[in-house]
Amino acid sequence: MTHVFRNSTAELLFGNAGYSFSGYDEIVYSGNADSFIWFYTVPFHADTQSVATEISSYAERLKFVHSQIPATSQLIVFTLYRLFDFKAESMDFSVESSIDGFNSFVLEFAKTNSNVRVVDFSDFCSRYATADLIDWKFYFLSQAAINPKLAIAFRKWFELKKSSFSKPAKKCFVLDLDNTLWGGILGEDGPEHLKIGGDYPGKAFLLFQQQILELQKRGIILAVCSKNNEKDVWEFVDNSRDQVIKKQHIAAWRINWNDKAGNIAELAKELNIGLDSMVFLDDQPAERELVKSMLPEVTVPDFPTAPYLLPVFFKNLQEQYFNIYQASAEDLRKTEQYKQNAERRQLQQLFTNIDDFIKSLQIETTIRLNDPADLPRIAQMSQKTNQFNLTGKRYTDLELKEIIERNGKVFSLSVKDKFGDSGLTGAAIVSLIGNEAHIENLFLSCRILGRKIENTFVEQILLGLKEVPLENVTAVYNKTPKNQLVENFYESVGFSVMDKGEQKKTYVYYLKKDNV
Repeated sequence: MTHVFRNSTAELLFGNAGYSFSGYDEIVYSGNADSFIWFYTVPFHADTQSVATEISSYAERLKFVHSQIPATSQLIVFTLYRLFDFKAESMDFSVESSIDGFNSFVLEFAKTNSNVRVVDFSDFCSRYATADLIDWKFYFLSQAAINPKLAIAFRKWFELKKSSFSKPAKKCFVLDLDNTLWGGILGEDGPEHLKIGGDYPGKAFLLFQQQILELQKRGIILAVCSKNNEKDVWEFVDNSRDQVIKKQHIAAWRINWNDKAGNIAELAKELNIGLDSMVFLDDQPAERELVKSMLPEVTVPDFPTAPYLLPVFFKNLQEQYFNIYQASAEDLRKTEQYKQNAERRQLQQLFTNIDDFIKSLQIETTIRLNDPADLPRIAQMSQKTNQFNLTGKRYTDLELKEIIERNGKVFSLSVKDKFGDSGLTGAAIVSLIGNEAHIENLFLSCRILGRKIENTFVEQILLGLKEVPLENVTAVYNKTPKNQLVENFYESVGFSVMDKGEQKKTYVYYLKKDNV
């Protein structure tokens, strides 16, 4: 159940199923909801000073609401948006000033309280004219600030916003080049005649590249799949004054005359990501249909028929597939980390012995226990990691915090080697029951696999648990569509099988045997 604190009628917007609602302006709560929403709208009063004063009180009210709810319960706070302007004096900005003050407070409040999430209400409201946002007859009859005709649209929009808190975004943008990233065909028109920057349509492609680059900065991998001569492409990219996306921003590419479905499959293998993590953009319907038919897991949206449609097209892509609430430090280094992995693969080809290769990497691992600063990244990784995920279980940072408060242990693994810092790339969730520990889940980023780091991680976890002291450690493997890679992992690190079924295996490790 989610409880909504509100100052106007909100039942039709959220729906009654799964929601309870406070009285108007009621901030005292004594129920048992699982999560909470602060949904206050700017009052419809003619006296702007009284409106500004009322808004100025919202910060203290919100802090009081937050103090009543458990630290492990999520509180979603909607920012304020002025739905209707009652100004009697053009230079009266008192209400705007109060709105800005509250919204600034909310952003800072969320930074210092891990269970607070912020939703930008203006993103929804700005899509509609004032006449569509408000039904004055309905407002006077029921005190609903938002037109009930927008309820379905609001719920769809809100679900997308909520999904950014926990649902993993797609990982990779696979980009065609000609008439996709720029106007024209490089091999036919020549580099001097391509449209990028300057007048229309070049300015539309320029903005499109700038939008894509913002996603890359926040951790989305960029790959290129284009039928072109590779040498010509990089010469143009390097020498173009207006080209925004450069070679340094591309994690991997296939620029050749092979079929694009095969190229995309190779890119997925090189990047070690699932095909269902990829979104492919191409202006040619025939190329899109080929990829759709041969690689149905890849998301292939229809491309706009005119460049001026690109801004709205990109916004829809971002909302549906790349909805990122807040990028982590590891996200900001993602492209560089994938390039470092490519360098590791090249080095590995020089070795015939895997142990010699691993030794040459000069790997350093850091394991931390119950570090609050790691929880958001661990939660994010649990949502994204599929191949090396022993149970497929996903977590939010609030759930991890609750596990720690129940005397559980959350181990995090950070890795670096001579090629660079891979950051926080592994985690184990352990609960303690009497003299026994249970590994609820263990997951590692696919970027660090193949270097026996996972074995070292488990070994160090077992050493730490032995010091508690504990007698046994149990664990479980739950089969998922994508984690067959780790089906026998626990056996490989010394665990004994207690029970084996088609979809699940349970294990035990006897710490008392002094084999750790």
